Formats: sequence, structure tokens, C-alpha cells
Amino acid sequence: MSAPGGVTQQTRIRALDAIRGLALCGILLVNIPPLADMPIPARDGWQGGTEQWFALLVQQRFFPIFSFLFGLGFAIFLQRAATRTDRPRLVLLRRLVALGVLGALHQLLHPGEALLPYAIVGIVVLLPASWLPRAVVLAGGIVATGLAVFVAHGGLLLVPGMFLLGLAAAGYGVPERLERPGRGVGIVCAAAVAASVPLLVLQAGSIETSGFDHLSPAAGLVLAVAYVTGLALLLRTPAGPALSAVLEPLGRMALTNYLAATLLVLALAPAIGLTGSERYPLVLPLAGAILLVQVLFSRWWLGRFGYGPVEWLWRTVSWWRPVPLRRSAA
Repeated sequence: MSAPGGVTQQTRIRALDAIRGLALCGILLVNIPPLADMPIPARDGWQGGTEQWFALLVQQRFFPIFSFLFGLGFAIFLQRAATRTDRPRLVLLRRLVALGVLGALHQLLHPGEALLPYAIVGIVVLLPASWLPRAVVLAGGIVATGLAVFVAHGGLLLVPGMFLLGLAAAGYGVPERLERPGRGVGIVCAAAVAASVPLLVLQAGSIETSGFDHLSPAAGLVLAVAYVTGLALLLRTPAGPALSAVLEPLGRMALTNYLAATLLVLALAPAIGLTGSERYPLVLPLAGAILLVQVLFSRWWLGRFGYGPVEWLWRTVSWWRPVPLRRSAA
């Protein structure tokens, strides 16, 4: 196995980093209530409340994006690892096992977190699927996602399908098209927005069953596509550099920030009286404060180092040898 190259030798797809950063923002909003042990209010009182807007705009919207990006990132890592070693899947297996260990430890602070299931599904589903033709992977992702939506009402059972769709997307060159000028992304965005409007209206009309029916995960997937393609379009506008400056550092250090957010919520929620309360309007400012700290720290860190601290550890374990961390060393 050859030594992994430094960060300057790799071409990052910056749009993916920004999209990952956006997903991290939404995941934080979803995770704060369970971390703060906030009770779910009676659903007959949701009309017009913060909980309704969370259900319509946040819940089951960002988790699919995060899962899709994991499958896509898996494929990109596999492609790049194949240029450095004749056993790239062994590197990926170590990567997934290390993720599972991190997830098991994280479960102690945040029961129900995503990293451990991601590692298990990655080993059971993604690794075998990496030998399959991309058309077969795409078909499997569509079927698995459809079953998760219409049989299991979404949730964690979306993970296998979204992983496979991400793996297939890499095979069809979707990441590169996000940054390439053209009308394809705009057409997909317009179609997703048009489809999401009636779905959201229907979900709002049955908000009491949100999360326990087929409608909410279906609306969530369509709105997730609108979020991703909408951001990709915004990154091409004059507002793109400002958005990138905020979201890319979050996305490049997604694992570090995901784990650090748990510690910050557990520390800050009791201090502001959020723990055990139904003060859902406080969730947004708390998330904003945490994200501001993380953006500033991520920008400072990445100005000096090639990887986030947990990302560097993860990569070192994956390759089973030290990886250059400082930019000068890389």
C-alpha cells in the first residue's frame, strides 16, 4: 500500500463541501430537541407553531442529504484510494470500522445518532455494492428508497437507499455537474420546487400524523432535492463566495463539527433553560450560536491544517499510517 498523498494533491469538489455544510446545519436543528430531552408537544397544538415549521422544513429533509452525501463520498474515496493501493476496499473497511467505533462512543452521549448505523449499513450494503454496475446500484437505490418511504415511513430505513443513490450518482458523474455551467441543475431545481409545493400543502393539512405516514418522507425527499440544487445554483451567483465562506468550512470538517455539536448542546441547553422544556423557539438561536462558533473555528483551523482533527484521525486509521496534517507538511 502506497502512502496517501497530501491534501494539496487532491481536487475537492467545493459544491459538495458547501452542500454538506448545509446538511450539517439542518441536522443540528433536528438533533437539539432530543439532546436537550425536550418533550414533543401535543400534535393538535402544532398548527402555526414552531414544531409545524420544523416538520415541514427541517425534519426528514437534511438527514437524506447527509446520507446521500455519505454514499457519494464513499465512492469518491474508493476511486481515489484505488490510485494509491491495490486493496482500496480494505482501506474503506477500516474507515467504516473506525466510524462504527466513533458512533458507538457517540451513542453514549446521543442515543439514536447516525454514525453507528452508517458504519453498519456501509459495511453490509455499500462495500458489496461497490462491485456492481452503476445501473444496478441506481435501481437498487430507487427500490430501497421507495420501500423506506411507502412501507416504513422513512427514518433510518432511508439510509440504505440513499447510500446506494449516492454511490450511483458518483458513477454517473453528478458531483462534477453541480459545478459545471448548464441548465440541468436549474431544471431539476424547478421541478423539485414545483413538486414540493403541493406535497407541503398536503403535509400541513395532516400535520398531526407527520413522521408517521408516507407523505412526510416523500415531501422530505423532494424538498431535499430542492435544497441541494437550489444551493448549487446560488453558488454560481454573486452570493456564491459568501455562501461558500460559511458552508464549505463546516462541510470540510463535518465529522468534527457533528460530534462537537453534541458536546456544545449538552453544555449549553441547561444553561439557557432549554433542557426538559417545550421552548422550541429557542432551538433556532441556540443552533445559530453553535454554527457561528463552528464556522469561525473551522475557518481558523483549515487555514492552518489540511483536515479537521477528527477527519485527520479517521484518515490516519483508514490508511493505517500517519497522514500529513499541517498544510506546510502536506
